[in-house]
Amino acid sequence: MSYLQETQDADREIFPDLARAWALFGIAVVNVGVMSWPMMSGYGDAGLATSVDQAAFFGVNALFLMKSYTLFSFMFGVGFAYQMQSAERKGVGFAGRYWRRILGLLAFGLINIAFLFQGDILVMYAILGSVLFLFRNSSPRLLSGWAIAVYVVQALFVAMMALSMVAFVNFDPDGFAKTLSEMTEQGEAAAEAFRSGSFADTVAQRFADWSQVITFGMLMQGIGAFAFFLFGLSAVKRGTIANPSAPFWKRSRRIFLPIGLIISGAGAWFTLQGHGMMDPDMMIGMTLICIGSPFSTAGYLGLIAKWAEGPAGPVKTFFARGGTASLTAYLMQGLLLSLIFNPYGLGLFETLGAAACIGIAALVGVFSIAFASLWRTQFKRGPLEFILRSWTYLGSR
Repeated sequence: MSYLQETQDADREIFPDLARAWALFGIAVVNVGVMSWPMMSGYGDAGLATSVDQAAFFGVNALFLMKSYTLFSFMFGVGFAYQMQSAERKGVGFAGRYWRRILGLLAFGLINIAFLFQGDILVMYAILGSVLFLFRNSSPRLLSGWAIAVYVVQALFVAMMALSMVAFVNFDPDGFAKTLSEMTEQGEAAAEAFRSGSFADTVAQRFADWSQVITFGMLMQGIGAFAFFLFGLSAVKRGTIANPSAPFWKRSRRIFLPIGLIISGAGAWFTLQGHGMMDPDMMIGMTLICIGSPFSTAGYLGLIAKWAEGPAGPVKTFFARGGTASLTAYLMQGLLLSLIFNPYGLGLFETLGAAACIGIAALVGVFSIAFASLWRTQFKRGPLEFILRSWTYLGSR
């Protein structure tokens, strides 16, 4: 059965699958910065030495940073709603299946951290997805209200981090310089594992880096991810995700998108002035990008909705089909990028500028979606989706 026939028979829209494909591409070009250069310092001066590198870095931060993960998180909420609806149609219990799925995501996340990518989001999704379960019976209005409130908390936290960094620099410059020096030394020691360490060294370092991601990252991005879980669940309950022609999507691309891109562009300019996460300019830029993210994400969804409205041509079908195997594509990106930049692969860690790294990631992103799409022409589900579904349903349909 073709993808379009499957979608029609399941009474689903092509819109969500296109959104997943878009998010997967953005995730690749953002994540490569962590996989090709030290996590805390980023590309650094050497990685941004040329105007082309700086332009590429600016473009990724303006267009994809803190937007791809929100888009992916939105689709997690959509998927959660679809799973509830499926259980209700079949007259079966939802809770048991969902908790098995959460455990499956947790397992895949831990594997991802150990062997592929220290910036994994699957463990974070498993944790946040456990909280989402509490909102399963909430009304769309309540879900949207909670989502807005939660995201405001996210933006306030990032803003407080930026203000505290500015205060630290201005009121205790000696203390700041000492802390920065210590963090630089720690970052250098950590980077050594990805430059010339053994496979075991890289595994140990990935878990060490991830320990920072799951704490600092949960506060910097996890709260916002949960807000978009709620937005996605609300969109399904409202029926807007099943209606690409809904007025909200038109308003999103015409009003929210320009607002989001202007704010994010300003934030990207500040990140270009910064030097690592301890730099006040970097944190100011991250704050602006965080504020602009919901508007940009809504705008992107509006653009995707417009694309989904038209006839199902081969290009659109190809990318949407790839979006149905997002777990496979996401982990494949980590596999390919780890083999390119880690010492047990091509060993290109800290050797390429931002533009080259982002260019490689763009190719990897497209390849992962293409692989997933081609796989789906022969099989009903992606390989990792098959494993996760088999565990979730324990062999039942």
